[in-house]
Amino acid sequence: VQLQASGGGLVQPGGSVRLSCAASGFKFDTYWMYWVRQAPGKEVEWVSATNTGGGRSYYGDSVKGRFTASRDNARNMLYLQMNSVKPEDTALYYCARDPGAYASSWATDSMPRVRLHEYGAWGQGTLVTVSS
Repeated sequence: VQLQASGGGLVQPGGSVRLSCAASGFKFDTYWMYWVRQAPGKEVEWVSATNTGGGRSYYGDSVKGRFTASRDNARNMLYLQMNSVKPEDTALYYCARDPGAYASSWATDSMPRVRLHEYGAWGQGTLVTVSS
């Protein structure tokens, strides 16, 4: 299993950036996929969850209305469109896979409490820095 996140960099406050995650080594379209982030000196924070077909996504309160997760199952790709970014969005962003296929392992109201090691797999992360 490999998850390769990319697209991070320096972004000005109020700007936009799109993260990508290339998945391989498993049947991508049968797994819920997630974005999580870790700011310097802080715990990992759940950002988004997307169902297998990509028709439903759920978001953490801190990014709701600003970030949009999507997936392209034909290309085995997961995306995170980040708009109206703030300095507090500065973090290492990881894409992660559910431990089990077909359904999420967690109810949506439990997702904010999931620790990184509980996901089935995660990549090396891509750093987003929001600063002027």
